[in-house]
Amino acid sequence: MLKKLRVALAWIFWVGITLLFLDFTGALHGYLGWMAKVQFLPAVLALNLGVIAALVLLTLVFGRVYCSIICPLGVFQDGISWLGTHKSKKPYRYKKENKWLRYGVWVAFVVCLILGVHVVVTLLAPYSAYGRMVQNLLQPVYLWGNNLLAALSERAGSYAFYEKEVWLKSVSSLVVAIVTLAVIVALSFKGGRTYCNSICPVGTTLSFLSRFSMFRPMIDEEKCKHCKACEQHCKARCIEIAQDSAHIDHSRCVDCFNCIDECKFGALKYRWAWGAGHSEPKVKNDNNPQNDKGRRAFMTGTALAVGAAALKGIEARAQEAAKKTDGGFADILPKQAPRREKPITPPGSMGARNFYLRCTGCQLCIAECPNNVLRPSGDLEHLMQPEMSFEKGYCRPECTRCGELCPAGAILPINKETKTRFHIGTAGVNVDLCLEATGKSPCGKCAESCPTGAIIMVRQGERRRPAVAEEVCIGCGKCEYLCPVRPVSAIVINGKTVHISTQSPSPEGRG
Repeated sequence: MLKKLRVALAWIFWVGITLLFLDFTGALHGYLGWMAKVQFLPAVLALNLGVIAALVLLTLVFGRVYCSIICPLGVFQDGISWLGTHKSKKPYRYKKENKWLRYGVWVAFVVCLILGVHVVVTLLAPYSAYGRMVQNLLQPVYLWGNNLLAALSERAGSYAFYEKEVWLKSVSSLVVAIVTLAVIVALSFKGGRTYCNSICPVGTTLSFLSRFSMFRPMIDEEKCKHCKACEQHCKARCIEIAQDSAHIDHSRCVDCFNCIDECKFGALKYRWAWGAGHSEPKVKNDNNPQNDKGRRAFMTGTALAVGAAALKGIEARAQEAAKKTDGGFADILPKQAPRREKPITPPGSMGARNFYLRCTGCQLCIAECPNNVLRPSGDLEHLMQPEMSFEKGYCRPECTRCGELCPAGAILPINKETKTRFHIGTAGVNVDLCLEATGKSPCGKCAESCPTGAIIMVRQGERRRPAVAEEVCIGCGKCEYLCPVRPVSAIVINGKTVHISTQSPSPEGRG
């Protein structure tokens, strides 16, 4: 019963978080967004004290159920290890804890987190690693499926689906996602929870608490026949059955309950174990006969409301050709990202310092950005963390989705009314590229499209050129996006280190 309950809850969390990263319509984040905010590291960075306290209490009472139910990377490893054991038919064996690797990685992670070495933090964070794999590897397939349905429905005279452009946002992020997937699959296929108990810093953090959990799997040695069935099915490889002793390393146990399910003699029970030896090489007998009769603790959980998900299948249309034409006569070059003096971070991030300090690089905001403005950074200092660029779109004033979704507090939620008060960047004009300033063609598109009126066309001799009122420019990128100059726009947005606003963002979601 315990294993069935654990598997059911794990499926709900894993499917919910996966759909959250796949959904590009924004229809699901109102139902499933909370699943991202109960992840351990994002909650810590967001100073979400309520979630942190709940996860600590959960671990102290029930053990590391977070790793086997809530963490999507942990559940993903369970699926891979299940495939591995069913294909190879080879049982697990007890493996002694590698303390140097486990605690060495944890110390390095904490030091990098304090010092702001974001590359290490984003690489090791389990929730972020899973999110990047979904966003870079699975979402394109999902979008191709959506585009197939859009093509079919359009032919049938229906517009239930709309086509979404599929494009490579970052080569470096794609490579990291592929390598991460390969490492996780290789470790899980034969080794079960090797990553969780040797590398994952969140797993190691929770292991400090799980040693003292109130409920734990415990072995009754009077009933134990030393058949090793529990050891052979322990994907955490933390059960050691010897001829004269039986030992469970509760710091590595993720409470999957496989051992209890496999024990045919009733020697293993998930029971009250407060004060019982957690580090002794031998689990002591419980001489109270009442404890042998049926005492099982059932984990209680709140009912999870998961909204209906719009699942979509495989791509219908071949991706558009990379080269487009203007009226069938002239080739139009695709836009390229310019070199910016300072990176641009989204409204609500309060500036680059706060944004990069809290961002775990999960790329949920990138997956959900409806305007194709956010993409992973290729810069080594902020590798895989989001940055804004305007080759595919601009930051629309009515869109606040990234702030609503961010689980780590890197982007605070703001409302549509106050978004335009945030000055996230300033436009700069390269007069050597400007069509109007060089006399190549009349234009003025930047001035016509500016939503705040920050750009005006001023006369300079016989020609006109754009002039930017920096105190009015909010850095939305509409001028850069609509500038007809190729491959690099004649007008470029540079980010502000600190975002200037006449109103502070709402502290919602801080916990």
